Amino acid sequence: MARPRIFVSSTYYDLKHLRASLEHFIDSLGYDAVLSEKGNIAYSPELPLDESCYREVLNTDIFVLIVGGRYGTEKSDSKGPIPKGFLERYDSITKGEYKHAVEKDIPIYVLVEKAVYADYETYLLNKTNTTVNYPHVHSLNIFLFLEEILSQARNNALQQFDGYADIEAWLREQWAGLFREMLVRQSSQHQIASLASQVGELAEVNKTLRKYLEEVVSKLDPKKAATLIETESKRLEEAREIAAIVENQLGRVLTTQFGIPAEEVHKALKTTSSLEEFAELISSRLTEEKLKGEWDLLVKRHMNPMSRDLNLMRAASSLPPWPIPPRKIGKPIRMSRSDSDPNDVTDDSDD
Repeated sequence: MARPRIFVSSTYYDLKHLRASLEHFIDSLGYDAVLSEKGNIAYSPELPLDESCYREVLNTDIFVLIVGGRYGTEKSDSKGPIPKGFLERYDSITKGEYKHAVEKDIPIYVLVEKAVYADYETYLLNKTNTTVNYPHVHSLNIFLFLEEILSQARNNALQQFDGYADIEAWLREQWAGLFREMLVRQSSQHQIASLASQVGELAEVNKTLRKYLEEVVSKLDPKKAATLIETESKRLEEAREIAAIVENQLGRVLTTQFGIPAEEVHKALKTTSSLEEFAELISSRLTEEKLKGEWDLLVKRHMNPMSRDLNLMRAASSLPPWPIPPRKIGKPIRMSRSDSDPNDVTDDSDD
């Protein structure tokens, strides 16, 4: 059975004891630990050593990054003179491994020594001061690396640690949560699939019942059968069209904010021949002057996005679209009453 492969990324000499303990922990869980010093990586003679590491990251399922006081060796594709000064910027092999994990979008867990993180917080307050001494960090690039990690919108779980016990306890918790989340997701997928199947079955049952009823009605009263069937078909079609109005953005505004029933909106769509005529009809249905003023202001300012929504509702009712008027440049506002000004009606519609 295939086992999860976990890539452990860090500098080696300063963190080798942590790496060895972490390998033992990963093995004890029944997972495969991938560490460069243990021969888990297949190095290609045609590639630099670090390129083989990057390739191996793409073949793993989880990425664990440990950040200590050292930044590490420079990547092969940008390697320059050594040694590097504290302020000299470059990309390390460890950072390259992290970037490939981000590219693959596998779960990433970042562990940072507490002393290093304390220096990082000092750096944030003294970015422009190059005279500050950071006792636990050997390169400014570590701070830049942490900044890049924390700037990610997601997949950037980070935990500080004092010793190995902190690392194991946190990873054990995180991976247990990951496993539970997978089980919940799997269960949800089964439920969705089951519901979809039931809906499909109900649709087929509905079609069958409709045929039976049409047949029964035709037998009982052939003269009225055609009229009854046609009437019910029209009623079902109208119900679908009204449902489309309720789901439409402008339809929701008309029914909730202005209190126009969806059935009246549907009738207005059917009986008017232009956007302007539709707007006038809706305005005539509003009895409160305040609502009438809000509606007229909305139409005046946002005729263009309104026409798009109206055409979506018309399409759902099998009606031809109305011409969309030229867009007027104005201040974008939301199609809802402002919390700060109840008289203001604004619109979020994208043109």
